[in-house]
Amino acid sequence: MRPDTPADHTTEAERLLRTAARYPEDREPLVLQAAAHLELAGDRSRASTLYDDLLAAPDASVDQPHLVKALKAANLWEYGHEAEARAIIDGIRAAAPPTAAPWRIAAETLEAHDDLEAAHDAFSTALTLLLVPGEEVPYATQSLLTGRHRVRRLMGLDHDAWDELAGELHTAPVPLDELHDPRRLWSLGSSDPVELKAEIDRLRAELGTYRAALSRPFPVAVLHWPEDELRELLTAYPALAEEYPDRATHLARLETALRDLHATGTGNLGIVTGTVPSYEAFAASEAASPATPGLLPQYATTLAARGRALPWPPPRTAPCWCGSGTPYGTCHGA
Repeated sequence: MRPDTPADHTTEAERLLRTAARYPEDREPLVLQAAAHLELAGDRSRASTLYDDLLAAPDASVDQPHLVKALKAANLWEYGHEAEARAIIDGIRAAAPPTAAPWRIAAETLEAHDDLEAAHDAFSTALTLLLVPGEEVPYATQSLLTGRHRVRRLMGLDHDAWDELAGELHTAPVPLDELHDPRRLWSLGSSDPVELKAEIDRLRAELGTYRAALSRPFPVAVLHWPEDELRELLTAYPALAEEYPDRATHLARLETALRDLHATGTGNLGIVTGTVPSYEAFAASEAASPATPGLLPQYATTLAARGRALPWPPPRTAPCWCGSGTPYGTCHGA
């Protein structure tokens, strides 16, 4: 049942935390969902405790520490801890994370509290870091263009090249300029039925776009095995050597598969990282042998459905998905 009341949200948060305790490999996304439900229930202090618990874990066990920090900052500001929230946001900006989500949440937090100049600067800094001229804009980065466009409209600034790009990428029937028109706020207080109806139509269009974004299917994901995990996998299940002759071939095939999918128009592509214990547990749940090659794509799909996929392609300046530590643009993205 969909949570509607604070008690429902608290109950759902407790359920998610119990699930996280049973499946530690999925702890981070489950705890983040639980914290979101606690915020909706009004229990912001406990939500902050969950964010702190995630951040207190060893670095290797938290996939997206900057995202957790951004969510914590947004929550803190909502119940009166502005100074601490600003300090966290400043730390995120100094760290310059190579993914869009923490930037978006930090900038939208500043925007929600009327610090438009700081929000504009955060959006712009993120786009300077993540956008590569002439390359396709990743889906996650499009939200930064849209947010920056909105803030600039509120500030009364003229369009620039990024505003034009945001408009080109916008697919809703109501143009972005109209959706972000500050005068819409005035029309909400109007007693003119024509103005109110027009605003309701605009809001429906905006809600439709938002729902479409939320309903995007989880990524079409391919499975990546880190070097140590691949060695352990092939030692335990040598029958899989035909699938993975060696690590270099595995990595090359993975990148090629993603490029082929992209060339056919497949969107929302991602990469999931496998571990041998997780794979063996999945095989047991399917009553199948881990040595069965046909089980591998099912395992990848399950990991993606659990929110474990990283979007592909990463920004060219971000570390390559293969774990080499070198930028994607000079590694597998070359």
